[in-house]
Amino acid sequence: MAKEERRRNRMILIPGILLLLSLARAEDKVHLSNHCTDFRTAELLHGSSLSVQFLLFTPQDPNCGVLINVHEPISIQNSSFNSTLGTKILIHGFRALGTKPSWIDGMIGALLRPGEANVIAVDWVYGSTVQYHSAVENMMELALRISVLIRRLIALRGISEKSIHLIGISLGAHVSGLVGYFLEGKLGRITGLDPAAYKFTKASAEERLDPGDALFVEAIHTDADGFGIRIPVGHIDYFVNGGKDQPGCSVLRNPYNYLICDHMRSINIYISSLENSCSLMAFPCSSYQNFTDGDCLDCFDPFLLSCPQIGLLDHGGIGMTKLPTGVQVFMMTTSEAPYCAYHSLLEFKLQEPRNTDTSIEITVHSRNFTTTKKVEIPKGSHLGKGIIGHHAPLCQVDIVGLKLLGKKSMQRFWSRTKAQVTGKFCAAALPLYSSEPTWCLSQNLILTENQPVLHDLAMAC
Repeated sequence: MAKEERRRNRMILIPGILLLLSLARAEDKVHLSNHCTDFRTAELLHGSSLSVQFLLFTPQDPNCGVLINVHEPISIQNSSFNSTLGTKILIHGFRALGTKPSWIDGMIGALLRPGEANVIAVDWVYGSTVQYHSAVENMMELALRISVLIRRLIALRGISEKSIHLIGISLGAHVSGLVGYFLEGKLGRITGLDPAAYKFTKASAEERLDPGDALFVEAIHTDADGFGIRIPVGHIDYFVNGGKDQPGCSVLRNPYNYLICDHMRSINIYISSLENSCSLMAFPCSSYQNFTDGDCLDCFDPFLLSCPQIGLLDHGGIGMTKLPTGVQVFMMTTSEAPYCAYHSLLEFKLQEPRNTDTSIEITVHSRNFTTTKKVEIPKGSHLGKGIIGHHAPLCQVDIVGLKLLGKKSMQRFWSRTKAQVTGKFCAAALPLYSSEPTWCLSQNLILTENQPVLHDLAMAC
């Protein structure tokens, strides 16, 4: 949409903002109190009407949420809000059961642990319960209320828009986008954790999260074939394990937990990125298939030698003043916290090309874990390659196993001879730039069909 049309749309919404500034609903008129306040639980029959609480958490008392009221400036002025710190605003999504989000305390604690932020948790459990479409209808008013809060903080505490970081989960990601839109894209950062798909995949940029909503917009996708949106919505979009089918979510233990496991993984990964020092690095590529095939090994295009990382680094660690938009980056993770995986390129180079396709299964063994990757060598070609994600650095891998996979046919079943290939195994840790050589075993390996060959892997760290 052209800038002029976007400006007209904003002018249409301004009266609504002014109206909310003048409203003083009884539900919001809570007098200043030093008592801790928690999220409410909505009754399933009365949970569709919007009612909002803003709970302030600070490094001085990370376990106590203090209620602040935009209609009573004294509640902001006399709060422990620290104007010298940045501000994180957490916005949850649809609450099917009307309960407090199970992850909220962990997220608040992880954000406050460095002692460098105020955290404001937005409780809109009332208004996000019972029916999904009712929650969607409440999003506009919720976004306006959060916008009023931010304007109050700017006016009363002298903070800047750049110091505001919105973290929105599912529907909350698109609420964050609306807030950013109302504030003309001047907010410092928006993080969308698996932004919701239903009602938003075909929505206009003004109706959902998009790169124009903040100076830096990122999204972490983990359920793109379910509850999460499949299209890029930020400057950088992390598609974790391709954005769907997360490891560890395939076992049916509890029907509800299984249903939301992929969707929840974005939250768990983000909390883990705040609590652990291991890198959650992702690589730009045109598709996850191309990434796992080994076609995207470095961080050069379009990021100029720096790959983005999930966490709180400025611009995800990308050293560019002007970021491109809609960049898809891909990564693998493990099945449990801290989820960090080391990405490595595995190659097998045939000594002589064959007149048939060749499949080789490569397994790396480290500590108590094994990871397997099948590489394909097309007919007439020398090289097969692929990417794996594993628990330990490549230099800590003890043994590599290789097996030439046989073709299933009656002729092969009755044949007494086994196919053989000769070639060299090579590997390299990512990111790998064109000027860097891969590490290879010193001798060629002879692989016989369906007979694994094990070899020590002694790479220097």
